[in-house]
Amino acid sequence: MKKKITIIGGGAAGFFCAANLDENKFNVTILEQNNETLQKVKISGGGRCNVSHACFDPRELVKFYPRGNKELLSVFHKFQPGDTMDWFAQRNVSLKIEGDNRIFPESNSSQTIMDCFLKEVQAKNFEIKTQSVVLEIQRLEEGYKIITKEGEILTNYVIYTTGSSPKSLKMIENLGHKIVSPVPSLFTFNIKNDVLNDLMGTSFPHAEVSIPKLKMEESGPLLITHWGLSGPAILKLSAWKARELSDLKYNFEIKVNFIGIDKEQAEEVFKNYREENPKKTIGNSKIFEITNRFWHRILWLSKIDLEKNISHITKQELQKILENLCENTMQVKGKSTFKDEFVTAGGVDLKEINFKTMESKILENFYIAGEVLNIDAVTGGFNFQACWSEAWLIAQDLNAK
Repeated sequence: MKKKITIIGGGAAGFFCAANLDENKFNVTILEQNNETLQKVKISGGGRCNVSHACFDPRELVKFYPRGNKELLSVFHKFQPGDTMDWFAQRNVSLKIEGDNRIFPESNSSQTIMDCFLKEVQAKNFEIKTQSVVLEIQRLEEGYKIITKEGEILTNYVIYTTGSSPKSLKMIENLGHKIVSPVPSLFTFNIKNDVLNDLMGTSFPHAEVSIPKLKMEESGPLLITHWGLSGPAILKLSAWKARELSDLKYNFEIKVNFIGIDKEQAEEVFKNYREENPKKTIGNSKIFEITNRFWHRILWLSKIDLEKNISHITKQELQKILENLCENTMQVKGKSTFKDEFVTAGGVDLKEINFKTMESKILENFYIAGEVLNIDAVTGGFNFQACWSEAWLIAQDLNAK
């Protein structure tokens, strides 16, 4: 007789696990509390689904995870982004690696990934129940009783892939697991500053941003948004310092270098340009890798007339320009969610998980994967890769039973 598996949570980890389970051994039911499954997959990457990241060395890959890097090393040795690409290729889903190493479906549509999962799960005749709200999980001598709004389910195994909602964390805490309290991980910085005003959409390919109080610096693309600053440089800071920034109540000072080269180098670049273009006005001088609008904003802040000849820029004026470009200090007051991709730091304590199988060390025949764990990554497909790898391990362990 087939054993019964109940997967609580119809997201990335839950579906990938189901897609890899042996239908000849198990009857599987996926319980999803919302109207639709795979909602995070749908919105990821602006609707294109950033499936993974082209980093194929587990030792390098774990460096993108502020929490869970030690534990994931063994997991990625068993299933990493190359295996993810193979898995989809075997199911006729073509993936592509973009210039920044993010991996997307060739179709540029998350629907392709969702359709693949649904097709796999439906082909196995597994049951998918939407609008199925789990109220409580009870341990039995043999297996578990899951109490939902519709009734009770008796099951041999539970796979817990609920995401990090407070309710789902409370439910697993009630079963004896320790929870590291969740705080937002990927978010943009809210800043009111004259240098950013009305310049939404302006980007800087090679910026550097530091938080002096936390002795933390990151580099990468930077973007001015309606609320302040975003882009990979900011998101990396928000992920690595999620807990500390929460402690600061998102009120702290940052230092921004918009051009990513230090003041001395920038001075050199300026002087070389001036030597070659002595007749140009400062406003028409294209010296650094920034837009004209932003250059004019820097000159306005530095109180320099756009029509002034570049040869007449004084030493003090040049220092003011370089300060505004390379050492701009701003006050962050608050945060905004990065797009719709709400990611948290926190969740089930990792000491309570067996990372060979993703089975709970506290609850027998109870497996945990995805964002409900105290694991998270920077943006770029890494959070999904952790889901695929963890879910694959669960399926391998169960299939071998």
